[in-house]
Amino acid sequence: MITIKSQREVELMRAAGRVVAEVLHSLKQAVQPGITTAQLDKIAEKLIRKADCTPAFLGYHGFPASICASVNEEVVHGIPSLRKLKDGDIVSIDVGAVFQGYYGDAAATFPVGDVDAEVLRLLDVTRESLYQGIAQATCNHHLTDISHAVQVYVEKHGFSVVRNYVGHGIGNQMHEEPQIPNFGKPGRGPRLQAGMALAIEPMVNSGTWQVETLQDNWTVVTQDRKWSAHFEHTIVVTEDAPVIMTAL
Repeated sequence: MITIKSQREVELMRAAGRVVAEVLHSLKQAVQPGITTAQLDKIAEKLIRKADCTPAFLGYHGFPASICASVNEEVVHGIPSLRKLKDGDIVSIDVGAVFQGYYGDAAATFPVGDVDAEVLRLLDVTRESLYQGIAQATCNHHLTDISHAVQVYVEKHGFSVVRNYVGHGIGNQMHEEPQIPNFGKPGRGPRLQAGMALAIEPMVNSGTWQVETLQDNWTVVTQDRKWSAHFEHTIVVTEDAPVIMTAL
Protein backbone atom coordinates (compact mmCIF):
# COMPACT_ATOMS: atom_id res chain seq x y z
CA MET A 1 0.00 0.00 0.00
CA ILE A 2 1.26 3.49 -0.87
CA THR A 3 1.01 5.77 2.14
CA ILE A 4 0.12 9.47 1.98
CA LYS A 5 2.35 11.49 4.27
CA SER A 6 0.97 14.09 6.66
CA GLN A 7 2.48 17.56 6.80
CA ARG A 8 4.32 16.59 9.99
CA GLU A 9 5.79 13.52 8.31
CA VAL A 10 6.86 15.58 5.31
CA GLU A 11 8.63 18.05 7.59
CA LEU A 12 10.50 15.26 9.38
CA MET A 13 11.52 13.81 6.02
CA ARG A 14 12.56 17.25 4.86
CA ALA A 15 14.84 17.54 7.91
CA ALA A 16 16.40 14.14 7.18
CA GLY A 17 16.74 15.05 3.51
CA ARG A 18 18.51 18.30 4.31
CA VAL A 19 21.12 16.39 6.29
CA VAL A 20 21.59 13.94 3.41
CA ALA A 21 22.07 16.86 1.00
CA GLU A 22 24.63 18.49 3.29
CA VAL A 23 26.55 15.24 3.66
CA LEU A 24 26.67 14.69 -0.10
CA HIS A 25 27.88 18.26 -0.57
CA SER A 26 30.68 17.67 1.94
CA LEU A 27 31.64 14.38 0.32
CA LYS A 28 31.79 16.05 -3.08
CA GLN A 29 34.42 18.40 -1.66
CA ALA A 30 36.31 15.49 -0.10
CA VAL A 31 36.45 13.33 -3.23
CA GLN A 32 39.95 13.59 -4.66
CA PRO A 33 42.72 11.25 -5.80
CA GLY A 34 44.22 9.37 -2.86
CA ILE A 35 41.26 9.37 -0.50
CA THR A 36 39.81 5.98 0.41
CA THR A 37 36.13 5.14 0.31
CA ALA A 38 36.43 4.15 3.98
CA GLN A 39 37.55 7.70 4.79
CA LEU A 40 34.53 9.04 2.94
CA ASP A 41 32.34 6.72 5.01
CA LYS A 42 33.83 8.06 8.25
CA ILE A 43 33.21 11.65 7.15
CA ALA A 44 29.59 10.84 6.32
CA GLU A 45 28.86 9.01 9.57
CA LYS A 46 30.35 11.81 11.67
CA LEU A 47 28.28 14.46 9.87
CA ILE A 48 25.06 12.44 10.07
CA ARG A 49 25.42 11.84 13.80
CA LYS A 50 26.44 15.45 14.44
CA ALA A 51 23.11 16.49 12.89
CA ASP A 52 21.15 14.35 15.41
CA CYS A 53 20.40 11.74 12.78
CA THR A 54 21.40 8.11 12.46
CA PRO A 55 22.92 6.52 9.34
CA ALA A 56 20.12 4.74 7.51
CA PHE A 57 22.34 2.16 5.81
CA LEU A 58 24.55 1.07 8.72
CA GLY A 59 23.34 -2.40 9.71
CA TYR A 60 20.47 -2.35 7.19
CA HIS A 61 20.08 -6.03 6.28
CA GLY A 62 23.63 -6.35 7.59
CA PHE A 63 25.23 -3.63 5.45
CA PRO A 64 28.50 -2.70 7.21
CA ALA A 65 28.81 1.03 6.47
CA SER A 66 27.02 4.38 6.52
CA ILE A 67 27.31 5.04 2.78
CA CYS A 68 27.41 2.98 -0.37
CA ALA A 69 30.50 3.88 -2.40
CA SER A 70 30.55 2.35 -5.87
CA VAL A 71 33.56 2.98 -8.10
CA ASN A 72 33.64 2.92 -11.92
CA GLU A 73 31.93 -0.31 -13.08
CA GLU A 74 30.28 -0.74 -9.67
CA VAL A 75 26.64 0.27 -10.01
CA VAL A 76 25.29 0.35 -6.45
CA HIS A 77 25.84 -1.06 -2.94
CA GLY A 78 29.62 -0.79 -3.00
CA ILE A 79 31.12 -1.35 0.46
CA PRO A 80 33.56 1.35 1.63
CA SER A 81 37.09 -0.01 1.94
CA LEU A 82 40.78 0.94 1.94
CA ARG A 83 40.61 1.35 -1.83
CA LYS A 84 42.12 4.67 -2.84
CA LEU A 85 40.37 6.67 -5.51
CA LYS A 86 42.55 7.42 -8.52
CA ASP A 87 42.66 10.30 -10.96
CA GLY A 88 40.09 9.58 -13.68
CA ASP A 89 37.83 7.41 -11.52
CA ILE A 90 34.19 8.09 -10.74
CA VAL A 91 32.49 7.22 -7.45
CA SER A 92 28.77 6.89 -6.85
CA ILE A 93 27.88 7.70 -3.26
CA ASP A 94 24.49 6.83 -1.79
CA VAL A 95 23.59 8.41 1.57
CA GLY A 96 20.64 7.79 3.88
CA ALA A 97 19.79 9.45 7.19
CA VAL A 98 17.02 8.94 9.74
CA PHE A 99 15.59 11.86 11.74
CA GLN A 100 13.04 11.07 14.44
CA GLY A 101 12.08 7.88 12.63
CA TYR A 102 11.83 9.31 9.10
CA TYR A 103 14.19 8.77 6.18
CA GLY A 104 16.00 10.83 3.60
CA ASP A 105 17.86 9.11 0.75
CA ALA A 106 19.93 10.52 -2.11
CA ALA A 107 22.87 9.64 -4.31
CA ALA A 108 25.27 11.29 -6.72
CA THR A 109 28.22 10.26 -8.85
CA PHE A 110 31.35 12.37 -8.55
CA PRO A 111 34.37 12.61 -10.87
CA VAL A 112 37.79 12.08 -9.29
CA GLY A 113 40.36 14.49 -10.64
CA ASP A 114 40.62 14.70 -14.43
CA VAL A 115 37.91 12.47 -15.94
CA ASP A 116 37.41 11.51 -19.60
CA ALA A 117 34.87 13.64 -21.47
CA GLU A 118 32.69 10.65 -22.40
CA VAL A 119 32.53 9.61 -18.74
CA LEU A 120 31.48 13.13 -17.80
CA ARG A 121 28.74 12.86 -20.42
CA LEU A 122 27.52 9.69 -18.69
CA LEU A 123 27.29 11.63 -15.43
CA ASP A 124 25.50 14.56 -17.07
CA VAL A 125 22.94 12.33 -18.80
CA THR A 126 22.25 10.33 -15.64
CA ARG A 127 21.80 13.47 -13.56
CA GLU A 128 19.47 15.03 -16.11
CA SER A 129 17.47 11.80 -16.45
CA LEU A 130 16.71 12.05 -12.74
CA TYR A 131 15.23 15.52 -13.24
CA GLN A 132 13.32 14.33 -16.30
CA GLY A 133 11.73 11.70 -14.06
CA ILE A 134 11.06 14.10 -11.20
CA ALA A 135 9.24 16.44 -13.59
CA GLN A 136 6.66 13.69 -14.15
CA ALA A 137 5.98 13.25 -10.42
CA THR A 138 2.85 15.38 -10.40
CA CYS A 139 -0.71 14.73 -9.30
CA ASN A 140 -2.73 12.52 -11.64
CA HIS A 141 0.28 11.36 -13.62
CA HIS A 142 0.87 7.63 -13.50
CA LEU A 143 3.85 6.09 -11.76
CA THR A 144 5.36 4.80 -15.00
CA ASP A 145 5.34 8.28 -16.50
CA ILE A 146 8.43 8.76 -14.29
CA SER A 147 9.93 5.49 -15.53
CA HIS A 148 9.31 6.26 -19.18
CA ALA A 149 10.78 9.76 -18.98
CA VAL A 150 14.01 8.40 -17.50
CA GLN A 151 14.35 5.63 -20.07
CA VAL A 152 13.63 7.80 -23.09
CA TYR A 153 16.17 10.44 -22.06
CA VAL A 154 18.91 7.92 -21.26
CA GLU A 155 18.49 5.83 -24.41
CA LYS A 156 18.28 8.93 -26.60
CA HIS A 157 21.84 9.64 -25.49
CA GLY A 158 23.12 6.14 -26.17
CA PHE A 159 23.24 4.75 -22.64
CA SER A 160 21.19 2.06 -20.88
CA VAL A 161 19.13 1.96 -17.69
CA VAL A 162 19.63 -0.78 -15.12
CA ARG A 163 16.47 -2.90 -14.82
CA ASN A 164 17.29 -5.09 -11.82
CA TYR A 165 17.27 -2.23 -9.30
CA VAL A 166 14.61 0.46 -8.95
CA GLY A 167 13.53 3.48 -6.98
CA HIS A 168 11.04 3.21 -4.16
CA GLY A 169 8.58 4.82 -1.83
CA ILE A 170 10.06 6.15 1.40
CA GLY A 171 8.85 7.45 4.76
CA ASN A 172 9.21 5.87 8.19
CA GLN A 173 10.78 2.93 6.35
CA MET A 174 13.69 3.07 3.94
CA HIS A 175 11.87 1.06 1.29
CA GLU A 176 8.11 1.39 0.95
CA GLU A 177 5.65 0.88 -1.87
CA PRO A 178 5.71 1.62 -4.74
CA GLN A 179 8.70 0.33 -6.66
CA ILE A 180 9.76 2.84 -9.32
CA PRO A 181 11.47 1.29 -12.35
CA ASN A 182 13.64 3.47 -14.57
CA PHE A 183 12.10 1.96 -17.69
CA GLY A 184 8.65 1.14 -19.01
CA LYS A 185 5.67 2.37 -20.96
CA PRO A 186 3.89 5.53 -19.76
CA GLY A 187 0.40 5.71 -18.32
CA ARG A 188 0.60 2.63 -16.15
CA GLY A 189 0.63 1.95 -12.43
CA PRO A 190 -1.10 3.99 -9.73
CA ARG A 191 -1.99 7.62 -10.19
CA LEU A 192 0.23 9.90 -8.16
CA GLN A 193 -1.35 11.83 -5.30
CA ALA A 194 -0.23 14.71 -3.12
CA GLY A 195 1.65 13.44 -0.10
CA MET A 196 3.32 10.49 -1.80
CA ALA A 197 7.04 10.41 -1.02
CA LEU A 198 9.29 8.80 -3.60
CA ALA A 199 13.00 8.06 -3.95
CA ILE A 200 13.68 8.29 -7.68
CA GLU A 201 17.09 6.92 -8.67
CA PRO A 202 18.28 6.26 -12.21
CA MET A 203 21.24 3.88 -12.48
CA VAL A 204 22.70 4.29 -15.95
CA ASN A 205 25.35 2.20 -17.67
CA SER A 206 27.62 3.15 -20.54
CA GLY A 207 27.24 -0.37 -21.99
CA THR A 208 24.73 -3.13 -21.36
CA TRP A 209 21.98 -2.67 -18.78
CA GLN A 210 22.71 -6.10 -17.36
CA VAL A 211 24.42 -6.39 -13.99
CA GLU A 212 25.68 -8.99 -11.52
CA THR A 213 26.51 -9.13 -7.82
CA LEU A 214 30.04 -9.80 -6.57
CA GLN A 215 30.96 -12.46 -4.02
CA ASP A 216 30.57 -9.99 -1.11
CA ASN A 217 26.81 -10.33 -1.81
CA TRP A 218 26.46 -6.55 -1.92
CA THR A 219 28.45 -4.88 -4.67
CA VAL A 220 26.55 -4.75 -7.98
CA VAL A 221 28.69 -4.34 -11.12
CA THR A 222 27.95 -4.03 -14.81
CA GLN A 223 28.08 -7.36 -16.61
CA ASP A 224 30.39 -5.97 -19.29
CA ARG A 225 32.44 -3.99 -16.71
CA LYS A 226 31.76 -0.69 -18.46
CA TRP A 227 31.18 2.23 -16.15
CA SER A 228 27.95 3.24 -14.44
CA ALA A 229 26.49 6.34 -12.78
CA HIS A 230 23.78 6.79 -10.14
CA PHE A 231 21.80 9.85 -9.08
CA GLU A 232 18.89 9.94 -6.61
CA HIS A 233 16.60 12.38 -4.81
CA THR A 234 13.81 11.95 -2.30
CA ILE A 235 10.79 13.95 -3.44
CA VAL A 236 7.23 14.54 -2.30
CA VAL A 237 4.31 14.93 -4.67
CA THR A 238 2.29 18.11 -4.04
CA GLU A 239 -0.71 19.80 -5.65
CA ASP A 240 1.83 21.91 -7.52
CA ALA A 241 5.34 20.90 -8.62
CA PRO A 242 7.16 18.02 -6.90
CA VAL A 243 9.35 19.14 -4.00
CA ILE A 244 12.89 17.76 -3.76
CA MET A 245 13.63 17.08 -0.10
CA THR A 246 17.28 16.15 -0.55
CA ALA A 247 18.47 19.35 -2.25
CA LEU A 248 20.38 22.16 -0.55
